[in-house]
Amino acid sequence: MSLQVQNISYAYGQKTALDDVSFTIKRGAFCALLGPNGAGKSTLYALLTRLQLPASGQIEIAGYDLAAKPRLALARLGVVFQQSTLDLDLTVRQNMRYFAALHGLSGRLAETKIDAALDRLEMKDRAQEKARALNGGHRRRTEIARALIHTPDILLLDEATVGLDSATRHAITGYVHQLAQDGTTVLWATHLTDEVWPEDRLILLHKARILHDGQANDLGLDLKSAFLERTGAQE
Repeated sequence: MSLQVQNISYAYGQKTALDDVSFTIKRGAFCALLGPNGAGKSTLYALLTRLQLPASGQIEIAGYDLAAKPRLALARLGVVFQQSTLDLDLTVRQNMRYFAALHGLSGRLAETKIDAALDRLEMKDRAQEKARALNGGHRRRTEIARALIHTPDILLLDEATVGLDSATRHAITGYVHQLAQDGTTVLWATHLTDEVWPEDRLILLHKARILHDGQANDLGLDLKSAFLERTGAQE
């Protein structure tokens, strides 16, 4: 198992953000975490990355208990947060080198891993461009490539396509599905049903609880209608 969450709960004062959430994602799976804004998706990601600590429950990442061995567990994660964290005044390669150094990678090994990650996201030809000059889609590709430098077991993406047009969202979703097919475990948080493929593992989160955990097509051919019916949300 690559990612295991057991009986996780979290509250902000009197407001419950996650209520006894449990799931397991096997190695190499693409799992969509679908839920409307305020469902608890970002809170879950904050717990998975240890930005916050759960009130109860256990998280295991690539075989490591996050509470008992946080450094070993977090080293197996690649993360793309909702808000961009690129340094816009650095080039793509400089951003990548800085991140590689944070993971203890330097010299020829770092350059090899940077080139491989940029190749996977078709960004190598833009390596010398400043991040500020990139459009939104290319900035996101750069962030995904950056998250892959240290060869993580699990890739977490929190609303990674926010603010992008439909064609760019479709392309990035395709790239990340391919990463899963190549063996990287992916947890993809979104509130948009068109980013979920019929054969994807789907966890539907609403009002702090899991409403569905199975294949997306278990909810029928019209996922959008099923999503709106169960949550009352608007895409």
